[in-house]
Amino acid sequence: MVEVRLARPEEHQAVGELTVRAYAAYTRGPADPYVARLRDAASRAAAAELWVAVAGDRLLGSVTCCPPGSSYREVSRPDEGEFRMLAVDLDARGRGAGTALAARCEERAREHGAAGMALSSLAAMTAAHRIYRRLGYARDPARDWSPLAGVELITFAKRF
Repeated sequence: MVEVRLARPEEHQAVGELTVRAYAAYTRGPADPYVARLRDAASRAAAAELWVAVAGDRLLGSVTCCPPGSSYREVSRPDEGEFRMLAVDLDARGRGAGTALAARCEERAREHGAAGMALSSLAAMTAAHRIYRRLGYARDPARDWSPLAGVELITFAKRF
């Protein structure tokens, strides 16, 4: 059974390390500046909402939900919610944690009055794309973007 709840401050370090592990194949290694951002779960919890999926006392994954006004919002429009850094521990994949985390962000967006959701992803993150498609997201190529040279992000969106 997967439970989704807000991350506790004493879990921030473990959440950060889990996120780094989950994204390791998609970064340029330990020196990649994005690794420090992935690891900094405490900042995400302060500037957005940091949700975790757990099974008992085991941390399975996390996601950063970006409510209105959050500095973590990147591609969402004013009437949309957004989530980032969806991460599921490698050995916990296939248990529904990623889907549960994404669904929780949708619930939060609806609670904030959003009429849809948007998110960015690397093209190589195909396992995440399967979750997004199952939840009704479609590619929105008009919003694809590059935060820095050599990093091309694709956008998915859905309306509620």
